[in-house]
Amino acid sequence: MTAEKSLFEAPPIAEQERMVEAILFASAEPVTVAQLAERMPHGCDPAEALAYLRRRYEGRGVRLVRVGDAWAFRTAPDLGFLMQKETVEQRKLSRAAIETLAIVAYHQPVTRAEIEEIRGVALSRGTIDKLLELEWVRFGRRRMTPGRPVTYVVTQAFLDHFGLESARDLPGLKDLRAAGLLDSRPLPGGLAGADEEGEDAPGQTELFED
Repeated sequence: MTAEKSLFEAPPIAEQERMVEAILFASAEPVTVAQLAERMPHGCDPAEALAYLRRRYEGRGVRLVRVGDAWAFRTAPDLGFLMQKETVEQRKLSRAAIETLAIVAYHQPVTRAEIEEIRGVALSRGTIDKLLELEWVRFGRRRMTPGRPVTYVVTQAFLDHFGLESARDLPGLKDLRAAGLLDSRPLPGGLAGADEEGEDAPGQTELFED
């Protein structure tokens, strides 16, 4: 009976850490806790193993980071310059695409009509298509309003590319200005909302000044 019971006992937490480490290392995409649980033996606690593993990698050249609701290994931010040549990826976006992406990120879920109202100009089909193609924006839930318009939200790929755990980690207006990514000219039509310091929301100014 004891031998039979042992077959269903979960591996020690140290072994579970090794399993999680192996899965994440081999995966090209971030992996969720549910996906880890599906691959690991019955009785394992991938969430606990992740917590231990994350602490183990603190201060190392590689960190275990959360991307949306998934987990992945990423180079420590202060060492990113070492991989600059290997990680630089050219993704040329038009000014309209950059503005649209910013509006979606800071105001999601947002409809096409709302994007057009904020920007003050009509949104071309190609602009949204480009962002969908890059997988930085995806369709959200339809609004329960006349016409049931579709909404747009940013994706996990967007968060991963910009090193964000969630959209709540997007920089505020003060940070964007300090980085030189904003000027003080308002977009036509303006944007609703304010940051925690009472200033206009990031989308209210022109992004990536020419």
